[in-house]
Amino acid sequence: MRVTRTIVALVSVAMVIVVFAAAPGLALDDGSLSFKDAEVRLGDRLFFETRFSQFYFANADGNPNAILDAGERLMEKVPVALGDDLPGPFAGQGINCRQCHLGSDFLPARPRAGRTYGDFSRRSPVPDRGDGQTVTTRNSPIMIDLGVAREVPVLLHLDGEFVTHEDLILDTLTGRNFGWLPGEAEVARKHIAQIVREDEGMNPRHIRYPDGKGIPYGKVLLATDPLLLHQQIPPEYRIDVEEASDDEILMAVARLIHAYMDSLRFGTHNTFRESGSPYDLFLKKNGLPVEAAAGEAAAAYSKRLLGLIDERNSFDWVRPADDYFALHEQRFEFGPTELEGLRIFLSPGKGKKSDAGNCVACHPAPRFTDFSLHNNGVSQVEYDSIFGGGAFAALEVPDLATRNADYDSFLPATQAHPNASGRFRAIPEKSRPGYTDLGVWSIYANPDFPKPQAALNQILCGAGGPAQEGCTPEAALPLSIGYFKAPSVRDLGQSEPYFHTGEMDTIEAVLQFYVATSQLAQAGRLRNGSPEMREMHIDENDVVPLAAFLQSLNEDYH
Repeated sequence: MRVTRTIVALVSVAMVIVVFAAAPGLALDDGSLSFKDAEVRLGDRLFFETRFSQFYFANADGNPNAILDAGERLMEKVPVALGDDLPGPFAGQGINCRQCHLGSDFLPARPRAGRTYGDFSRRSPVPDRGDGQTVTTRNSPIMIDLGVAREVPVLLHLDGEFVTHEDLILDTLTGRNFGWLPGEAEVARKHIAQIVREDEGMNPRHIRYPDGKGIPYGKVLLATDPLLLHQQIPPEYRIDVEEASDDEILMAVARLIHAYMDSLRFGTHNTFRESGSPYDLFLKKNGLPVEAAAGEAAAAYSKRLLGLIDERNSFDWVRPADDYFALHEQRFEFGPTELEGLRIFLSPGKGKKSDAGNCVACHPAPRFTDFSLHNNGVSQVEYDSIFGGGAFAALEVPDLATRNADYDSFLPATQAHPNASGRFRAIPEKSRPGYTDLGVWSIYANPDFPKPQAALNQILCGAGGPAQEGCTPEAALPLSIGYFKAPSVRDLGQSEPYFHTGEMDTIEAVLQFYVATSQLAQAGRLRNGSPEMREMHIDENDVVPLAAFLQSLNEDYH
């Protein structure tokens, strides 16, 4: 029976990959962008483009259609924290978005190697430009559900650096992740615009003429070629690259990649089946609401869901006979243990002494994130593991006036300050005491990042934020130390290792971390810990049911 299920699972994976590649008209989400949309397919092609990199610029001799003699060294493999490295899907080329935000790239050969648009590294490799930086400061975040509605202002990246997808995309394409040093952004912009203007169809992914040859970007963006047929992008995305400025071309690129990112969703449209996750099927089988009602906040929906569950005496369980996983080494089920974990997860800690995870404070259903900012102690634990207990608490952090008066000593490098140390947006190392990652602290009230300030201020100083209503930047800045954006906990089975440090290998290890850090918070030893950390009342006995519930949120995401 097990052998039969394994064969069925492997066949399922192969069929999904073939269908996804061969049928670009397959809808991903009712009423929203889908892969049938030409702008999404073009955005996908740009997402895979390897010629925007500094490496290509430096090695193509000014030819935007050159085939390189050799690629970037880091492209030869994909580092895997929990196993053997994988062969680089873009070996012989320059870096692209996909290298760090993988999906179904390895599924044909390794059905358990799917990704939710992250990678397998603790911290992702970046091109070596001789500045000492060879990996990113943080674990590569997943990209699913970035386009869904949220109850807080849109903030992107773990520290809220960006407020629009376009800003994030443009900074990535012209920034350090693509090999460009601070101060090289203008060169990068001219290079990318040249690639788009003079492309001869070198990256034919999804956008091909009937004879199979790639269609040049200029023709796709102009959308007047009669051979484009169903590949014509909507008018609002069109541009004449011969008449457009470099900045206009880059914004067109960013808007198309944004369309692609918006199409990425958790749910049955990605699994190509009705069930989604065992958790979602459990709700459906028992007539429980799978989404919030119109106008209902996620926290209110989560509270209502817990109440409806507590009213029930019996349930229709999800069993392996209901469905199976093709991409996860686990049984497709939701039973009493998972339900116990769900209750702990949804139970608020206020007034309770035990079995109240208060996880819902940061990860409310149905998205299982509030998209807001919190400090769970990850930076403190990493720093103290290197320099000893209490080291992070004793770390001297400057006030607003001191910090901004000496930008280069404390804040991250930007185009305006290319030589800044990034001291508090750094990976802590034994050789560099005082260097660590303070998260939002490096962005909040930072004059080089004007765009996110209104949103950050609203979250930090608004209801439920760490600072008081009407607070000043001077007062709020120390209360932003260690704050990061909460990720979704859906489909964790395809996004390990965990946390922005990538230091946790398993869900159980993450839960053990919360047992310890919630106790630190309650004892007043978690520096600037979020208030919800003090309301977590879990112990070793809660790890098994909570892990079972979190695993029930896995789905066969493609």
